[in-house]
Amino acid sequence: MPERFDLSSPISAMNCELNLNRRDVLRAAAATLILSVSPVSLAGNASVVAVRVWPSAAYTRVTIESSEPLPFNQFMIKDPERLVIDLHGIDLNNELQSLAGKVGGDDPYIKLLRAARNKPGTVRLVLDLKTQVSPQVFTLAPFSEYKHRLVIDLYPTEQNDPLLALLNDNPSAAAASAMQAKPAEPKVAEAAKPVEPSKANDNTVDRNKLKVDRLITVVLDPGHGGEDPGAVGPSGTHEKVVVLQIAKKLKALLENEANVRVVLTRDGDYFVPLGVRVKKARAVNADLFVSIHADAFVRPGANGSSVFALSEGGATSSQARWLAQTQNDADLIGGIKIKTENPYLARTLMDLTTTATINDSMKLGKAMLGEIGNINRLHKPSVEQANFAVLKAPDIPSILVETAFISNPEEEQKLISDAYQNKMAQALHQGIKRYFAKNPPLAKTRLAHS
Repeated sequence: MPERFDLSSPISAMNCELNLNRRDVLRAAAATLILSVSPVSLAGNASVVAVRVWPSAAYTRVTIESSEPLPFNQFMIKDPERLVIDLHGIDLNNELQSLAGKVGGDDPYIKLLRAARNKPGTVRLVLDLKTQVSPQVFTLAPFSEYKHRLVIDLYPTEQNDPLLALLNDNPSAAAASAMQAKPAEPKVAEAAKPVEPSKANDNTVDRNKLKVDRLITVVLDPGHGGEDPGAVGPSGTHEKVVVLQIAKKLKALLENEANVRVVLTRDGDYFVPLGVRVKKARAVNADLFVSIHADAFVRPGANGSSVFALSEGGATSSQARWLAQTQNDADLIGGIKIKTENPYLARTLMDLTTTATINDSMKLGKAMLGEIGNINRLHKPSVEQANFAVLKAPDIPSILVETAFISNPEEEQKLISDAYQNKMAQALHQGIKRYFAKNPPLAKTRLAHS
């Protein structure tokens, strides 16, 4: 017969108490285990509200936006190349299932993207890759209209374009590669041939037949891109779209000049961090940096074009200060992995910009205002200054042009007009030529990149 416990017996009572204590311990341990895994393995804590894919030659970005942070883990599989990411604390929904249809055949890096339920509370993403990549997977806290975001950036392991290589973690090598790709400059401090402020030649220049002592390098920076749409007009026009269109028109005009080459910081709809834009300009030894934007303000009646330069001190107006802050927030909107930023970038952005460079920027800005004023009302008649992060190259004259107020219904319609875009590109073209005609760049040694 099974042994019976007599509660009146001291020994039986003690044994019973030990058994009860063991049960309590087991229950407590089980409860602790459940609590410890619930944020990761139990579904329902978060829901995916949007997914986006941004392909480009520079890199492809996949963004998963959710109501709560998504714990994740990742690993690579070889032969064939695949990236696997497990998302915890969610169930498969329509948004995640739509990811597969968002990958186009022309994506440079993703062949196929699949999402499936791996186990209760875990969704597995499998990215079949076209080539070897260096993935960066990170999370972003809510900002602006975005909720929590999980970002998957796929950078090529081997980069042939030295400018695109700047997105990797070795800027010194990338800069050296870019400098090797640049035509040799004269060893003496000889002035470059001025660009005459005349009308652009309608005929395309055969650049293979050019014989010039020194190419003038102009970097055009279309603002925003990808996850960061910039300002949005009353009809839904995105700033990032119209400024890229203007930049491409301006690039075409400048490339008809015999001794000018043009570099775009982005040539498609993808996000480029502010510091990387500066790094690109310095890597190609730029003589000029022009950042192109379309302004927005809380009052829809605000209108006109503006030009801004960097300020070592305070902003010249409250609007300039406000605009600089909104533009500097681009990295928070577009999303960068702060912890992996190279120390070189931080040092570059913290360099004290020389007074001479700011003075040159002001001259360039005045030349621009003189031309822009012929096609649109000027919001301010003089060049304004504020602490714009994208203008902080310490050795390159740099300006930021607000082509019009996209928040103004009438100016929004101008900005989407091909005719106005052409006029703005021509005005910026003439402004650049006017500046170089009076301020021909000298062959010079750039500041160290380290």
